[in-house]
Amino acid sequence: MELQEKIAARTARVGIVGLGYVGLPLALLFSESRFPVTGFDIDEKKIDTLNSGGSYIVRIPPAEIARAQANGFRATADYDELSAMDAILICVPTPLNEYHEPDLSFITATVAAIAPRLRAGQLVVLESTTYPGTTEEVVIPLLEGNPRGLKVSRAGTDGEGAVLVAFSPEREDPGNDTVARRDIPKVVGGVDAVATSAASALYGCVFNRTVPVSKPAVAEMTKLLENIYRCVNIALVNELKQLCLRMDIDIFEVIEAAKTKPFGFQPFYPGPGLGGHCIPIDPFYLSWKAKQFDFRTRFIELAGEVNVRMPYHVVDATTAALNVHRKPLNGSRILVLGLAYKRDIDDLRESPSLTIIELLQERGAEVSYNDPYFPTVGRGRHYDLGMTSTPLDDLGRYDCVMIVTDHSTYDYARIVREAKLVVDTRNATKGIEAAHVVRC
Repeated sequence: MELQEKIAARTARVGIVGLGYVGLPLALLFSESRFPVTGFDIDEKKIDTLNSGGSYIVRIPPAEIARAQANGFRATADYDELSAMDAILICVPTPLNEYHEPDLSFITATVAAIAPRLRAGQLVVLESTTYPGTTEEVVIPLLEGNPRGLKVSRAGTDGEGAVLVAFSPEREDPGNDTVARRDIPKVVGGVDAVATSAASALYGCVFNRTVPVSKPAVAEMTKLLENIYRCVNIALVNELKQLCLRMDIDIFEVIEAAKTKPFGFQPFYPGPGLGGHCIPIDPFYLSWKAKQFDFRTRFIELAGEVNVRMPYHVVDATTAALNVHRKPLNGSRILVLGLAYKRDIDDLRESPSLTIIELLQERGAEVSYNDPYFPTVGRGRHYDLGMTSTPLDDLGRYDCVMIVTDHSTYDYARIVREAKLVVDTRNATKGIEAAHVVRC
């Protein structure tokens, strides 16, 4: 097969659509393996930044972009160039709408843009996290609506003269420096054996292990299982944390003791809520799809509810802590430390900090924030803050300093020493005992 031969020779032209936290690292991985790579995005600022040798993701230094450019990598907003690609990998967002239902608009818009530019023999792979059935129920009909009448290769055909389609879930973990990208096994589910073989061959050139599965829906469900597993367990410890607070028990001490068991236990840690693109969203994708089969995922929905309520718990705990200091929340000056959804990354997606700030403002607090990764924060899909990071030069002027993201750059001893009241949602002040520190 011509595509397989090109993959083996590293001459297959790879197009990555969506150059965000998933697409850009993937593009650099293929470029590092000497594939000719073109990145596609509708954001002209990203295109200009990359083509000028810059980077807009903290964990990807400009030197990595420069190395990729030396290997031929370039970025473009011209989707007409998709027709020249041998493999097109789709890495666009799949958020929730305001009703917590799947928003596939980025996928449908991207596939609709690809369809008129298709040619026979191309491989199209969706990487965006989504519900089982998306590839076959949404992507394929849009692709087969192409003006040339090209069809997707299916079981019982040899794939010649057709388009190959597969799903391979992204498994990016921003901020994780312990596992190299190449060492993360790549799950691949093609529409037929030909597509699975081609996608496995392509990814096998950049990942140390591929895991073929029988069909796209299995690969789609695999990603949901991975993240729902984490969501459910985090909900468990978040609920136990609230119980332990009432019982005057340190949940973090409990977890540290429990994880000494060498089998049957994996530690998960509580926090102010869930963030990131996948874990807060995936349970709702599956619950929505399950309703089409007259099935309620009650256990999963409950876990989602527990995690969604955590920012409210944090604000209620802050209100109670201020009351002890004879201060109402309304009118109090509060400094929120950390906007990113987890430590030492520049990722705001679904961050609980955003919800906490909005709740505090709704209840009359005067809110400021500090985050070394976000000098300013403006408008997103579900927020419009219009705020600028404030320097940490006078902590004593705030009625409360709230630790929401435990960045390693913060001096927690100094924060405790200088602040009037500290609300710690991450156990960042562990080992620092002070009457004005409230852990919640």
